[in-house]
Amino acid sequence: MAVDEKRWGMLFCPKQSARRSRKYLERLEKILAEKGVAYDLVQSESTKGVARLVRMLVNNGYKTIVVVGGDSALNEAVNCLMERPVEERAGISLGVIPYGVLNDFAKFWGYKEGDVPSTIDSIISHRVRTVDLGLMTYVDKEGISHNRYFIDCINIGLIADMMNLRRQTRSLLGSRSLSFVVSALLLVFHRMEYRMKLKINNDMVDRKVMNVCIGSGPGYGQTPNAVPYNGMVDVSVVRSTGLLQLLEGFWLLFTGRFLNHRGVTPYRARKVEIMKASHAYVGVDGQLVGKLCDSCTVTVEQEVINFIIPS
Repeated sequence: MAVDEKRWGMLFCPKQSARRSRKYLERLEKILAEKGVAYDLVQSESTKGVARLVRMLVNNGYKTIVVVGGDSALNEAVNCLMERPVEERAGISLGVIPYGVLNDFAKFWGYKEGDVPSTIDSIISHRVRTVDLGLMTYVDKEGISHNRYFIDCINIGLIADMMNLRRQTRSLLGSRSLSFVVSALLLVFHRMEYRMKLKINNDMVDRKVMNVCIGSGPGYGQTPNAVPYNGMVDVSVVRSTGLLQLLEGFWLLFTGRFLNHRGVTPYRARKVEIMKASHAYVGVDGQLVGKLCDSCTVTVEQEVINFIIPS
């Protein structure tokens, strides 16, 4: 039996303790009932489970898929959707109810994590914009080529290294907040520069850098002028600096003035080639991927995902 095209397929990605997640889900389902939304909900226990569940929803005929989660969950969802034929994908719309750690892509469109009723109203209104995705093409250590799409940004270097430290400390400490503080302190004694060789448009960058952010969206403040509908990515190359300049950089990042930092060089490009990034970790949409084993290329796929935006 075919699913009603107006019925939502919802994917819930818990970010907190079981008790808090259960309370959030109860509130969410109450609001959905009050607004008369027809839906079926599945729950993912980890980010890695998102793709499997999105495939299941698509295979069962849902045309509106709503992710209750953050950037990492959205990333898994769009990578799953990009596996489908263009004609099939054109009939599917992706919505989000922000419930992640940072929710950068949702914030870009004006969604607020605490305002669930307004977010649901926007999804009901079903105003759709077809958006671009960034595409990272790389070869793994087994020599297999991969395509990895992203909605917001790629980080190569320090920020991804912070993700790795945070993952390690969280596995030891158990606390999300405490692991963030400890990993930030550990950075003082950690490697903070990486030899990289990049080609951005016709410009060559061959030097020691601290971090490279390639954004099709705001990039958690590092590419604040990037938009997912102009066929381009913004790039922020952060040169190697001292500890005081690093602290200044974080302050400017948190206050929305990152591009004012003297160590940041901004670019806008249709294609970025990473020819060398020695020992640098890579993070995609807030999720750690690992270390680059070889060169990789970043391009833009234009107007490929139907995203539901606020009405």
